[in-house]
Amino acid sequence: MWSRVRNCSGLRRPHVMRQEEAVEVLKQVGAFQTGHFVFSSGLHSSIYVEKFRILERPLYAERLCRELAERFSNEGVSCVAGPTMGGIIVAYEVARHLPGARAIFAERDGDGREFRRGFAISPGERVLVVEDVITTGGSARQVIDAVERHGGVVVGVGALVDRSGGAVSFPFRFEPIVRLSLEAYDPSQCPLCKSGVPLEHPGSSPVPHTGASPKVREAVMS
Repeated sequence: MWSRVRNCSGLRRPHVMRQEEAVEVLKQVGAFQTGHFVFSSGLHSSIYVEKFRILERPLYAERLCRELAERFSNEGVSCVAGPTMGGIIVAYEVARHLPGARAIFAERDGDGREFRRGFAISPGERVLVVEDVITTGGSARQVIDAVERHGGVVVGVGALVDRSGGAVSFPFRFEPIVRLSLEAYDPSQCPLCKSGVPLEHPGSSPVPHTGASPKVREAVMS
């Protein structure tokens, strides 16, 4: 499925991954989960895309991240930045396929994100922001803000999955490998809450205050 084909010059070029192929990979590794989930944005949904079912498998993670790198290969990227947690792996793998590029990550800092651990961005440095799964785009925007505070130039945003169905946009080129249209609800309008379906927090971020049931566990999707 991921073989390389020859172009008119006789050189091998990577096979361009279609959305259908990427979705099939997500299904094969069990990334799609059903239930009643709350995200770091506070929104609820009946479907959760568990990015770590992809990221724990280097073969699949490498191929998806290589696809992102190829889409931005002509942008002169010298640094790839992602948010903690899954964005660390995505940034590293994407940078690995962009000659000379570094990989850094932004950690939570109050209501935003900041680069720590000695990470630095030079004024005018061309930075690609990457994310694992986009729901509202909040984490990616926080990374963008951090890059711009340090004087970097954002060349685009890449993601493994955009689950907003195209509702999320950025003032930069946005390239998701998979674009899904999956419903997400404000807690006050969530039909699963009204039906009494127990709420799950499948990730590792602090729970936002949503007035949810005390049955809620203590981590949400990052």
